[in-house]
Formats: sequence, structure tokens, C-alpha cells
Amino acid sequence: MRTSAIHGNKPCIAGTRIRVEDIYVLHEVRGQTPHEIVAAFPQLSLADVHAALAYYWDNHELIQQQMKRGREVAAEVQVANPSKLSAKLTARGTDADSVSP
Repeated sequence: MRTSAIHGNKPCIAGTRIRVEDIYVLHEVRGQTPHEIVAAFPQLSLADVHAALAYYWDNHELIQQQMKRGREVAAEVQVANPSKLSAKLTARGTDADSVSP
């Protein structure tokens, strides 16, 4: 694993821009198997995926803190930069949640 200034010094799989937290989320949250992750990211080997998961579990408190901070920053950005589409729909009297994608 290596840290990447590109991803805010979050640990990434060496030689890639894929973060350890991304592998964790795919495996533990979304339920993908290591084989499915490799199929989605053919630049990775099974060893890379298992190493990323091992790294996560060895450093899970730090990585969870980084993930929490990332969510907080995203929420701050969203509040500071509200959706222009939602504002337009509100101005038109249309509920943004009722518009189909």
C-alpha cells in the first residue's frame, strides 16, 4: 500500500489510484467477492484485493476516521453549493423528489 497525495494521503494499492477504502466498501458494504472486484478492476490481482483488505483491518480505525471526515467535507460542500436544479424546480413549484431521473 502507499499513500497518495491525489487522494488526500489515503492509502492506495501500489501502482494504482484505487483506495483501500474503495476495496473495503466494495467487499464489506456491497458484498462483492474478491473475484468480482478483480473483474471490475482488471489491473488488480487477487493478491492486491486481499492485501488491501488486510491493510484495512490492520488500520480500520484510521481509515474509518478518514471516511467519516470525507463524508463531513462532502456534506459541507453540498450545503455551501446547493443544487441549481433543485432551486429551479422549487422556483417553478415542482418538487425535486418527484422528478424522474
